[in-house]
Amino acid sequence: MTIGEIIHYLEHFAPPALQESYDNSGLLTGEKSETATGVFVSLDMTEEVIDEAIATGCNLIVAHHPIIFNGLKKLTGSNYIERTIIKAIRNHIALYAIHTNLDNVHGGVNKMIADKLGLTDCRILQPKKHLLRKLVTYAPHENAGDIRYALFEAGAGHIGHYDHCSYNTEGYGTFRGDETTQPHKGIRGEDHEEPETRIEVVFPAFAETVILRALRKAHPYEEIAFDVLPMENAWKEVGSGMVGLLPQPLSEEAFLNLLRDTFEAKGIRFTRKTGRNISRVAVCGGAGSFLLRDAIMAKADAFVTADFKYHQFFDADGHLLLADIGHYESEQFTKDLIVGLLTKKFANFAVHLSKVNTNPVNYL
Repeated sequence: MTIGEIIHYLEHFAPPALQESYDNSGLLTGEKSETATGVFVSLDMTEEVIDEAIATGCNLIVAHHPIIFNGLKKLTGSNYIERTIIKAIRNHIALYAIHTNLDNVHGGVNKMIADKLGLTDCRILQPKKHLLRKLVTYAPHENAGDIRYALFEAGAGHIGHYDHCSYNTEGYGTFRGDETTQPHKGIRGEDHEEPETRIEVVFPAFAETVILRALRKAHPYEEIAFDVLPMENAWKEVGSGMVGLLPQPLSEEAFLNLLRDTFEAKGIRFTRKTGRNISRVAVCGGAGSFLLRDAIMAKADAFVTADFKYHQFFDADGHLLLADIGHYESEQFTKDLIVGLLTKKFANFAVHLSKVNTNPVNYL
């Protein structure tokens, strides 16, 4: 098995196109064509993690956080980033990051947090817009079924928990081919009127090349009439944060204790208590201050995240209980998520979980 095959599977679950503009997910060092000897999973990339991978014979590290965010102008070992990269390259270890694209998928980081808290009826807190397209095409009635199926297989036609979604109307198409054509219907040089089905399907923008390739392969016409239309609709299965319901309401004190015990959070920072029970909970792994307004609009009783600054705590303004449990604490179970994905797909392949606590923050 190659490193590229493993990456292909991970990117099918969390497509790179879903990462934020500031992010640097993907293969950072190494070659996809190399044979994989094992996968080592960690939250961060550090020298200690490289040492663990060497000891276990793994030549691919999959981590949540990219070690390279900004451009590197030199590799002299002057800081931990450069030393980690140099050690990885010297030992032929590929570094792969799966960061905000894993945050933004429905079954990703935030769903892991929600599951740890036992939340039900979960939905994306801030769905992404401008990520969907609509394909409209026309085909002879007898070919419409095959074309729809090809588009579905290529990834079109998913709406929420439904797949194979399309809208179809019947009409007539007209055309006349010149002397160079070999028309599937009609006679060259003569006007032709063909009963056709108009097929409409929705698909992710990043899949456009694959969708159009499938259309061209399945369609019988030499020249295919189609439109690709941008959509303003929010993609409810993709986006930032998550909100769900606790199995039963808890007092604020009991909820904070639940956070402390579940995430082994030794230094939870939280706003003044509201005096209300906690039932609806919003979560965001890592730095989630940008979602506070969304959590309030979702009528969450509590918002669990990390990296809030002093003045940002005022913005909760009594609407909810804001609990900052720490960046590492909020994302620590991401390692288990990645291991679960890999072992489910590659059951007989060596997948190792890092034992190093890479949290750079310590508590007294």
